[in-house]
Amino acid sequence: MSKYIMAMDEGTTSARCVIYDKKGNVISSAQREFRQYFPEDGWVEHDATEIYATQVSVAQEALLKQNLTYRDIAALGITNQRETTVVWDKATGEPIYHAIVWQCRRTSEYAETLKAKGYEEMIRQKTGLIIDAYFSGTKIKWILDHVDGARKRAERGELLFGTVESWLIWKMTGGKVHVTDYSNAARTMLFNIHALGWDEEILELLDIPKCMLPMPVECSGNFGETIPELFGGPIPITGAAGDQQAALFGETCFREGEAKCTYGTGSFLLLNTGEKPVFSDAGLLTTIAWGLDGKVNYALEGSAFVCGAAIQWLRDEMQFMMESPESEQMAIDAGSSEGVYMVPAFTGIGAPYWEPDARGAIFGITRATGRGQIVRATLESLAYQNEDLLSAMAKDLGKRIVALKVDGGACRNDFLMQFQSDISDTEIVRCKSIESTSLGAAYLAGLAVDYYTSKEDIIENKEVDKVFTPAMTSEERKHMLSGWHRAVRAAIYMTN
Repeated sequence: MSKYIMAMDEGTTSARCVIYDKKGNVISSAQREFRQYFPEDGWVEHDATEIYATQVSVAQEALLKQNLTYRDIAALGITNQRETTVVWDKATGEPIYHAIVWQCRRTSEYAETLKAKGYEEMIRQKTGLIIDAYFSGTKIKWILDHVDGARKRAERGELLFGTVESWLIWKMTGGKVHVTDYSNAARTMLFNIHALGWDEEILELLDIPKCMLPMPVECSGNFGETIPELFGGPIPITGAAGDQQAALFGETCFREGEAKCTYGTGSFLLLNTGEKPVFSDAGLLTTIAWGLDGKVNYALEGSAFVCGAAIQWLRDEMQFMMESPESEQMAIDAGSSEGVYMVPAFTGIGAPYWEPDARGAIFGITRATGRGQIVRATLESLAYQNEDLLSAMAKDLGKRIVALKVDGGACRNDFLMQFQSDISDTEIVRCKSIESTSLGAAYLAGLAVDYYTSKEDIIENKEVDKVFTPAMTSEERKHMLSGWHRAVRAAIYMTN
C-alpha cells in the first residue's frame, strides 16, 4: 500500500494541499491564494479556471517538497468551499462565467420573490434549507438568465453545473466523471435530502435543466482517477465533502450529539444529529453531514458569514496590525472592549437572524475608544455569533451543548477561545491538529481504499491540545449578551 493520503482543500481565498500519513501527521503541504472579484456591491466571484490551476499547482508543490510521486499516494480526498457555483461548457471545459461565490448576494431579490410566493416551507421540508441567495440554486438560475444563450445551451445538454469539488473532479479526470457528493449536493437548494436525489419540483420552479447536474454519490467511494499528466501517473480520487462537513468528520464527531465549530473565513457550527434529519425552529439549517457505507448522517448547521474575514479586515483595510495573530495581544492589552460592540455583517447576517441585506456596524464608540477596543470588540463579536448558534441548537434539541470541538485558523487565538467558553458557558476543546477540514477529506478518501479499516482507527489519531472552561459569572454573561443583541437589532434596523 502507498504511504500517504493527499487532501485538496479548496477554500474561499486560497487553495491548499496537505499530504498526511496514517496517524494524521502532516508530511507536506502547500498553499496559494487566488484572486477575489467584487464587480458590484455584495457581489463576489472567482475565476474557476484559476481555482483549478492553483489547486493542481499546490498539489504538485506538496509532492515535490518531499520528493514524492503519485506512487506514494494511496488516494486523494477533496474538500471545498460550498455553494460556490460553476457552470462550464461540456465540450471545451471552459466556464461560461466566473464562479459565483457562496458569499455573493446578487440573487437576494429573487430569493425574496420565492418566499413571497409561498415556496419557503416546501423547499425547507425537501432540502432542509431556507430560501436564500447563499445557496447554489439561485446562482445557477442567474447564470442561465444573464449569460447570452446559456439557457438554451443548458437545455441542449451542452453545459454542466458543479460546486467546486464537482468541477475539480471533472477537470482532474479529464472530463470523464461528473459527480457531486451528498454533502455538497445538500447545499444547492435543489437536492431532496430524504430521497437523496435532485428534486424535480424545485428544478421546474427555478427553471434549471436536470441534464446539467452532476450525479449525487456518497462522500467516500471511487470517483475516478486523475489524468496521468497532472502528477506523472494516476491517483485515485476517493473522498469528497463540503468543507464544514469534512471538518465535522475530521474532528471525529461521529456520534449523534457531537458538535464542532470551524473558525475560517466564516464561522460554521455543525451538530451531528445521527441518521435522521432534525428540523429547526430557530433558523438553523438541516443538512447532510456525509454519506458513508450505505448510510447517511445528518446535521444541524448554523453559520456566521464573517469570522476570520473580520480579522483580515482589521489587518488589511483598517491597518490596525501587520499580522492577524497580533489581534490576540491587542485584545488582551485593551483589558476591555469598554462597551464597544462590533456587528461584522459585511455580507449580511446568517443564522438565526437571516438578514441578507444587513451591513456591518460598530456601536458604543467614545472619544476614548482606540484600536485595542475595536480589535477586542471584533474578536468578541465572533464568539457572540457562535453563542447565538449554540443557543439556537440547544433550543431545537431541548438541552445544552456542554462541549464544542474547534478548528480553523482563528481557534489558535487563546483570547477568542476563552471568551467563547465564557460567553457560551461551554467547554471548548482544541486538538493539536486544527486542520480538521483537510484531515476529514483525507479520512474519507482513506476509508474507501482500506487505508483506514474503520472510524475507530481515525478516533485514535486525535490528540487534545487545550481545553478552555468557563470563568465568567452568569450576571456578566447576561449583561454582555444583552448588549450584543441590542447591537444586532440596531444593525438590522439601520438596514430596514
